[in-house]
Amino acid sequence: MALEKGKKIVVLEERVPKLKERRRQKANRRLIAYISFFFLLILCMIYFQSPLSYVRHIQVNGNHHLSAKQVIQLSGITKRTSFWKVKKDEIKRNVEKHPEVESVSLEKHFPNTIIIHVKERRRIAYIYDQQTFLPLLENGYILKKHTSKTAPSDAPILINWKKGEDIQEIAGQLAQLSPSILNAISEIHYTPSDDNRYHITVYMNDGFEVSANVQNFADKMSLYPSIVQQLDPNVKGVIHLEVSNYFTAYKQPKKEDDNDKAER
Repeated sequence: MALEKGKKIVVLEERVPKLKERRRQKANRRLIAYISFFFLLILCMIYFQSPLSYVRHIQVNGNHHLSAKQVIQLSGITKRTSFWKVKKDEIKRNVEKHPEVESVSLEKHFPNTIIIHVKERRRIAYIYDQQTFLPLLENGYILKKHTSKTAPSDAPILINWKKGEDIQEIAGQLAQLSPSILNAISEIHYTPSDDNRYHITVYMNDGFEVSANVQNFADKMSLYPSIVQQLDPNVKGVIHLEVSNYFTAYKQPKKEDDNDKAER
């Protein structure tokens, strides 16, 4: 029994140095963790207080009429804006205040890049007024501060349109047109008569002329491609889309030979 007790004492004495070593290693690891956390905290404080945390790259996608510079100015982001203080909802509200912007989304890419995705409202026409062209948006809004002296080619030109209600009505019709048909229109003249105050005359890029009414213009113009396919492209004239649909060719000028024969 005495020997067995002695053996146990020896075993315990042998384990004491190992326990002390483990405790020391554990304490060292804890100390290293504290020191690392402390230095990491200092580095974070230095980063947030230094220009390293500022936005360095701002990319704008989806804009066509608005320049990237305009979108960035609207967003309020500068090269002194902290990357971590850029709030997506706030930037979205700022940019969407512009009437030509329909929606905005934002991406943040660490460490300092911001990507702004913009969806613009379509410019469905330009109103010709006093030798200037005013963009008309698909929601009926007129961009009076974005005029141009040269005739644009990306949407039809509205001529002789004065009343706001008439402009809003044609805007609603144009917004329903497919891009292919809208791009095929060159000019839309407001040509009311005593019998029909809604009459319009439309000049197409392919040389044809369309006589129509504002009220059902979108529905009638949806037939235009199929109507044109049935016509001789070399014989231009007027496509009537008021009530019934029919075509009348322009009167061809008499040739000089015919005039000479008539005189003889």
